[in-house]
Amino acid sequence: MAQLRRLTAAAIRARKNTRFPVVTAYDAPFARCAEEAGIDVLMVGDSLGMVVLGHESTAPVELEDMCRHAGAVARGSARAHIIVDMPLGTYQPSDEAAIRAAVALVKSGASSVKLEGGQAAASRIAAIVGAGVPVVAHIGVLPQTAGLGAGFRRKNDRAALLADARAVEAAGAYAVVLEMVDPVLAAEVTAELSIPTIGIGSGGSCDAQVLVMHDVLGLYPDAPPFAKRYADVARVATDAFRAYAAEVRDGSFPAAPARDSDAPVYAISSKPRT
Repeated sequence: MAQLRRLTAAAIRARKNTRFPVVTAYDAPFARCAEEAGIDVLMVGDSLGMVVLGHESTAPVELEDMCRHAGAVARGSARAHIIVDMPLGTYQPSDEAAIRAAVALVKSGASSVKLEGGQAAASRIAAIVGAGVPVVAHIGVLPQTAGLGAGFRRKNDRAALLADARAVEAAGAYAVVLEMVDPVLAAEVTAELSIPTIGIGSGGSCDAQVLVMHDVLGLYPDAPPFAKRYADVARVATDAFRAYAAEVRDGSFPAAPARDSDAPVYAISSKPRT
């Protein structure tokens, strides 16, 4: 049987003026869940530094972390396009360093890479695209460096944002994330560009929306004000752990094994359903 091909960057670019969901994923099980829910664009964000690895920011995330988690998401999905963040320090030094890091991510499972910055990052975007790797740009609030400067304040400098948007499109980005951009301005940027905009905290006029998986599932008690919780998985997990612990303590788990059972002792499948 022919193997399913992953959704390409060109196919995503062709979704301009449509609405489509994007969600972050960091491991195989949740990548499978998202894909089975019909979400075919997954983002391995360097937000894993905070929501998975327990850091206070994205700054400590290394290229090896992103490669490892990109591989897990790739193995847990079948057709989804996988956008992987380039962590701080992997693309700033030079075009050559940026290309090396982007290629490493692709070899690990990325379908495309994402890097932060507008006009200042245009040469890096052009270099990576020139090397054959599709790029998603990221403008507005830039989480990797926001804590070092202006902080996480909504962006409303029209001239600067339009200049950034035009620069990343001209450099060859096939899509651009708009993070915490004033919604009216985000609508103007979206109308200005021929590539899709992916909004996060930037209103409903963007072509796509992205949220961090942990915010969608309610895995942490706090979330940014623009996020929406669709479940309380933290409570479900805590209740399950509590029930398990109680059964261990009272002796009801494990149950006595059935006699003459020919069932396998242990079996697990990590392959996505197709």
